[in-house]
Amino acid sequence: MRIMGLDYGSKTVGVAVSDALGLTGQGIEIVRRKSENKLRQTLARLEELIAEYNVEKIVLGFPKNMNNTIGDRAEKTLEFKELLEKRTGLPVILWDERLTTVEAQNTLIAGEIRRENRKLYVDKLAAVLILQGYLDSERIAR
Repeated sequence: MRIMGLDYGSKTVGVAVSDALGLTGQGIEIVRRKSENKLRQTLARLEELIAEYNVEKIVLGFPKNMNNTIGDRAEKTLEFKELLEKRTGLPVILWDERLTTVEAQNTLIAGEIRRENRKLYVDKLAAVLILQGYLDSERIAR
């Protein structure tokens, strides 16, 4: 069973998928949109990727505030979760994504990726970190 990991942002969605055994996550793309509320094409592209990779479950990064409260970005993520569930019919699991973007930035810095190029990769890498965190927790729980 393949699982998709998503890092949902105001204008991008980082996408990662697991290998068939559910051991590792790999970044596949960043879906970009012109406006935060223009989600039709984004959802259509995610549906294409779900079909292409035979995804059976989605893990969606949930951006809680550092004090564990739910802010504006998390509210928008909850709305996106509902849209995803209705449109795909797949279960969508929320995964605490606090500091994944910071971790992704630090990884890119350590990899000596130039500052101007980091934004090309950070959302995809954040999606991998979200997905990998979930996969690791599932493996430990078994």
